[in-house]
Amino acid sequence: MTPGIKPLVCGNWKMNGHQADKAKLSEINHGYSPDLEAVVDLAICPSFTLIAGFAAGSAKVALGAQDCHVAESGAHTGDVSAAMLVDAGARFVIVGHSERRSDHGEGDALIRQKTEAVVAAGATPIVCVGETQNERESGNAISVVEGQVAASLPDDVPADLVIAYEPVWAIGTGLVPSAQDVAEMHAAMRAALTDRFGTLGDGFRLLYGGSVKPGNATELMAVANVDGALVGGASLKPDDFLGIAKAYLEISGS
Repeated sequence: MTPGIKPLVCGNWKMNGHQADKAKLSEINHGYSPDLEAVVDLAICPSFTLIAGFAAGSAKVALGAQDCHVAESGAHTGDVSAAMLVDAGARFVIVGHSERRSDHGEGDALIRQKTEAVVAAGATPIVCVGETQNERESGNAISVVEGQVAASLPDDVPADLVIAYEPVWAIGTGLVPSAQDVAEMHAAMRAALTDRFGTLGDGFRLLYGGSVKPGNATELMAVANVDGALVGGASLKPDDFLGIAKAYLEISGS
């Protein structure tokens, strides 16, 4: 954790979920007790088709989206703009997730444009970065991630910017880097952000993602400069998602 920063646990549902899964969101809202609200913010990023309907019934948990187009509107068949997502009820937008980088060939320059679009629309960007297994094994993990952070962020960023470090090799695999590895990466990101943005960089929330579960959440969330989690599969299970968030009750001593 970073002193003075309220952590965020954000669920990325990826290409999962239907209208009936609004019951899962209701269960998460019900379990998001006042003592939990006091120590951690919660958000869920469902598919585009669910955002508006979910927003209408989400009393406490914030809603987000998993991607956006760089343009506000126009002839871009099949795409969705950040402005449209905000209109539907999204407060956060994930950009640069490793699955977008690999499946769609998205690079840092495009992710920077998407970050700018999210900011212009009035939402909070969650910018994802992370190294592959080959990059880590070759000793280049920190330099790769520092490069992604530098190239994916515009010069003008909001104080509520969120960056999510997700080692690509840990996403959905059950593999988790050591707490020391996470601490080193988050410290490097914090130093790079402070060097570039000054005191503003001290306040950005830095999330960890990659096989986060209730069983390892307390150890991971207690690491210095880890200000929450970007959760994949476990966020589809209300008990698991809330269990990850409840790690902050233990960490805070509440």
